[in-house]
Amino acid sequence: MALIDRPRAGTPAAAERPATGGLPPLLLAVDVACAAAVLAASGPRAAGVGIFTAALVASCALLGLYRARLGLALLDDLPFLLTAAVGSLGLSTVLDVLLDAVSVDGTLVLVLGAQTALVVAARAVAYAVVRRGRRSGRMAQRALIVGCGGLGAQLAGILGRHEHGLRPVGFIDDDPRLDAAQRPLPVLGRLADLARVAREQGVGVVVVGWSNAPEPVILDVLRGCHRLDVEIYTVPRFWQVQSTHRLVEVLDGVPLVRLRRSAFRATTWPLKRVVDVTASAAGLLLLGPLLLCCALAVRWEGGPGVLFRQERIGLDGRRFQLLKFRSMSPGTGEADTRWTIADDERVGRVGRWMRALSLDELPQLWNVLRGDMSLVGPRPERPYFVERFSRDHDEYLWRHRVPCGITGWAQVHGLRGDTSIGERARFDNYYIENWSLWLDVKILLRTVVQVLTAAGA
Repeated sequence: MALIDRPRAGTPAAAERPATGGLPPLLLAVDVACAAAVLAASGPRAAGVGIFTAALVASCALLGLYRARLGLALLDDLPFLLTAAVGSLGLSTVLDVLLDAVSVDGTLVLVLGAQTALVVAARAVAYAVVRRGRRSGRMAQRALIVGCGGLGAQLAGILGRHEHGLRPVGFIDDDPRLDAAQRPLPVLGRLADLARVAREQGVGVVVVGWSNAPEPVILDVLRGCHRLDVEIYTVPRFWQVQSTHRLVEVLDGVPLVRLRRSAFRATTWPLKRVVDVTASAAGLLLLGPLLLCCALAVRWEGGPGVLFRQERIGLDGRRFQLLKFRSMSPGTGEADTRWTIADDERVGRVGRWMRALSLDELPQLWNVLRGDMSLVGPRPERPYFVERFSRDHDEYLWRHRVPCGITGWAQVHGLRGDTSIGERARFDNYYIENWSLWLDVKILLRTVVQVLTAAGA
């Protein structure tokens, strides 16, 4: 079952990074270089400059001054730079009063003011250099425009000036509204071809200017690009009357919202596997006595055959053998086409007790350690039901974009057993599109609370 269109190794899209990707480290380097210059000349006030610099960098990060951007305007950043500087000076003053960590006097204030002015000037130079590099084409990134209509043509004109680091190469649309003679760029394919065309053209940015296609179709196409190394920007509906905020890119009056990067492209994603391996190995060791007791109880009630193996569908539609403690009599395991056995009379007292406390799921720690699953993710399902639910619910297959899990966002919201599949798919896709390590921690904590609550019920 092929669910994900993976980029091939060595293709241009896999090798290139978006042009805006180098901006955050450049701006951070500028601020650090300014601090180093001031530190070298600050003498006995070096401690105050160091604390101010650390606070300034942290404040700039929180205010979004290191984010990747298409548009660069120092005057837009200036109020936030000054806010960060004032806040950092305030923190230095508090540390002086409470801890006597620095000596804030008039001279130090002048030094820090000079450092702030140096940062502003250095950023102005950096922005000018980046804009020049973009206009010359040395820092331009190839871009695709979704939607060959009036808005698409307007975007092609804006991006074609190369002031924003993008070089549009063509349109993607099923039903172009512009005649061939009116098109400033060629139509390179249909919506379903977006991922393929992006790879073949070495595209690093996709700009969605809308088309005649229904929104669910465009949504599916964009989700199918989640493994591509591209940034996706979209023009919001009713953008002509919509107010904008500073985290929205505005290119010649047209607002662009950058979509959140897929979980696989998050900088913290590799840590998820580190947590899985560490926690599952520790769990198998620490819960060894409990696992042994469960195994003995299952053996006592139903005889040999403590573990139950069942084929499930995981990441990208791959099949694997999921492990559980057997909760039914040997030879009468869960059928591959039976949805729930909650009221099945073949479930013994031990099996029912373990299922109520989710103890039958503990052997899946081995699946996590092997890499079949994660601690947190959409629950895996049997092949029969994956095929069935995928036919009945448009969003169901998109649950397989990340590894499946022992617990998940849907489960901690009560969507277990015989509950709405559509609701589960909606919760699971929310988890995938908003993934963070902290969200995993929240789900694990809520799972523990639910298990303990069930144990005390």
